[in-house]
Amino acid sequence: MLRLISLATGLLLSSSAMALSLADLTQTDASGGLKDALIQGAQVAVKQLGAPGGFSDNPDVRIELPGNLGKAARTMKMMGMGAQVSQLESSMNQAAEAAVPQAQALLVDAVKKMTVQDAKSILAGPQDSATQYLNKSSREQIRAKFLPIVQQATAQVGLAQQYNAFAGQAASFGVIDAKNANIESYVTEQALDGLFEMIAQQEASIRQNPAGAATSLAKKVFGAL
Repeated sequence: MLRLISLATGLLLSSSAMALSLADLTQTDASGGLKDALIQGAQVAVKQLGAPGGFSDNPDVRIELPGNLGKAARTMKMMGMGAQVSQLESSMNQAAEAAVPQAQALLVDAVKKMTVQDAKSILAGPQDSATQYLNKSSREQIRAKFLPIVQQATAQVGLAQQYNAFAGQAASFGVIDAKNANIESYVTEQALDGLFEMIAQQEASIRQNPAGAATSLAKKVFGAL
């Protein structure tokens, strides 16, 4: 009888310990593990995109001329103006590659400011919910960092001024979106979209393969999902 009581008590204690572990994961571990994984994803995305060819060699994020301007660019290439168009497209991608490293500190800061409640919502959300959080909490600050770098890079390309003149007219007739009427703004937004696309890919990868997380706490949290 004593042995059975002792065994039952042990099982109860074991269940309590398991419940405490799950509760602890929901509170402290969930937040810490998610932050570890997000910082990892942001750092990888910045490193990949900030390298030479980070945008231009990646079809998922490569920046090309928008809408009808893209169609016009293809016509220009067929008319022997391909070198000028290629120079413009190359400068847009290089500008994005130069700007991206400025995002890392802001992304890390946004992660550190994440609350436990934020973490709970993110872990229970869709595959890109952490990326959505970062986009919402840091995009404006990152845009302010990107724009001057993009302006400096595109100012050195003569065709950039022609882009602005032509795109401004095209936007006034509704041929392209107004947000694309200025090359600096267009490249900046495309760079931001590319950055968060890459972070989303990193987030999805960690969710699907928790063993790929850089820290044991992140492995534990994503392994429990």
